[in-house]
Amino acid sequence: MCDVLTHDAPLETLSTSLAERLARDGYLLAPADEITPVFRAWCAASDHRTQDHDALARYWNELAPDRFMGDGGRYRRRRHAVFSAASDAHALVRKPHQAHFQTTDFNRLNGGIERHFEPVEERALKTHTFTFLCELTLGVFGRCAPGADWHVEMHQFRIEVGGDITAGLPTPEGLHRDGVDFVAMVMIHRDNVCEGVSHIHDLARSPLAEFTLAERLDMALVDDTRVLHGVTPIVAADPGRVGTRDLLVLTFKRRPPDHLSGV
Repeated sequence: MCDVLTHDAPLETLSTSLAERLARDGYLLAPADEITPVFRAWCAASDHRTQDHDALARYWNELAPDRFMGDGGRYRRRRHAVFSAASDAHALVRKPHQAHFQTTDFNRLNGGIERHFEPVEERALKTHTFTFLCELTLGVFGRCAPGADWHVEMHQFRIEVGGDITAGLPTPEGLHRDGVDFVAMVMIHRDNVCEGVSHIHDLARSPLAEFTLAERLDMALVDDTRVLHGVTPIVAADPGRVGTRDLLVLTFKRRPPDHLSGV
């Protein structure tokens, strides 16, 4: 579970700005130089002496191979966790580990089955970086959907390329929606990688934007009900060694009221 935090003006200002941009356009890129200074200020206000991005990034070195690739690819590793958050919450509450499921309407390659991935390590959730990202995304999406309670899924992705892996596909399903309300994609680390360009299209598949998540804490947010997103294959800068693209994805889906959900 993410810890409850003390609010500070830079985080509030950033959350409001990102929410306004997301509500206006349905997507946004928040580069690291916009996020990192706020993270530093948040750490100082929270009496955290270090900005421990490296501590979070280490947990991408222990991901298990994705055994559910419909194309037979060996280029993806991942872990998964599920959370809930009440309206106006500043923290996520971890739920018992469960399968990830998408219908084939949203994922023709890997949808239609329950996919059981290894759970995210609890220690990763205790890092300052992850705790900050929890509060930031809850603040942004809460402003875009006031009063919503959330079902949140966390995905750790590592895409590999080079050596005997000739194709590294961040989105093997192609241009797509995830079947949720909002998605946050945060760059954790890239090593020996070129390309991997993110594309945003409207629901008629007309292009809206393209950009590359390359620096740690580069962040893209999308309203999944309004736009499609996809990423081009990655290429190893030095084909003689493996390249990696490590991404944190958080998906937010509105939860129905308890009396409607049968809980």
